[in-house]
Amino acid sequence: MEVIDSRVTYDVLTLGETMVRFSPAGYERLGQSRTVEMHVAGSESNTAIGLARLGHRVAWLSRLTNNSIGRWIAAEVASHGVDVSHVVWTDDDRVGTYYMERGAPPRSSQVIYDRAESAVSHMRPEELPSELFCSQAARVFHTSGITLGISSQSRQTALRAIELARGAGQLLSFDLNYRSRLWTASAAGEACEPVMAQSDLIFLPIRDARPVCGTSSSDPAEVCRELHLRWPRATIVVTRGNLGAAAIDLAGTFFEQSAFSAVEVERLGGGDAFSAGYLSAFLSGKKTADALRWACATAAIKYTIPGDLPLIDRSAVAALVADESQLGSAIQR
Repeated sequence: MEVIDSRVTYDVLTLGETMVRFSPAGYERLGQSRTVEMHVAGSESNTAIGLARLGHRVAWLSRLTNNSIGRWIAAEVASHGVDVSHVVWTDDDRVGTYYMERGAPPRSSQVIYDRAESAVSHMRPEELPSELFCSQAARVFHTSGITLGISSQSRQTALRAIELARGAGQLLSFDLNYRSRLWTASAAGEACEPVMAQSDLIFLPIRDARPVCGTSSSDPAEVCRELHLRWPRATIVVTRGNLGAAAIDLAGTFFEQSAFSAVEVERLGGGDAFSAGYLSAFLSGKKTADALRWACATAAIKYTIPGDLPLIDRSAVAALVADESQLGSAIQR
């Protein structure tokens, strides 16, 4: 089915913070290494890049510090086909950073955030490009719980963007993306609840369903059915890590999709690649079962790529989706 819809300028608008990630080479520890790798990393921009590389027209909204680091981030995101012309530039504040030390069993990976007072944390609702929030501008608006959790200011901006998108008739895609270093599970649940209540598409890891959403079960079918009763207007997609994913559609039909086998090089960014794959299939008119398969295939390919960015190709994803030897079978019930 045709990916491009000529009736709108963009298929998807995204809003969120993008940071610089510093990592020691290989599996060295932060206190051991004398050199670090630099990566561009941000949930919504990761999803935007994945969508652009899958053939969609995407714009990323954010606020960046006007220095060499901010300009590098914008250039990197733009190099993959994402429109960054609506990014707000400031001479104040700073670009957020984080440090990731790769671990190998039994030593786990370690992440340290340094994002306080970042440019996005001070983004104001009036800095949103109002011309993008009309029915002819975009089909879908996508953001995440990270943007709600960065600061009260970024939350107000995200909520205003959601209000504008809904008023323009744009579909709302929301990734819960809970980060315990940003806020507590109860605070995240309270802030994200009204957003998920008006969303058309919700992504969340099953590990966050009980602490953030208050589900009574950890079984994917029960989780999906509980959340469907709470948010019946949304298709709800639950990721399960190496076990694949599940979803429940507007009619209450439950779907399961097992994961595709992959040699894992870098797991960071896999969830964003998953949402890009699902949204791509959704925008192309595919049904829920097929969209789950596309999402799991996109995530599997991302796991083989170092860094946070989903440097995927549509042809490779399509080939993996079509590979019947893979274990990625879908179950509907």
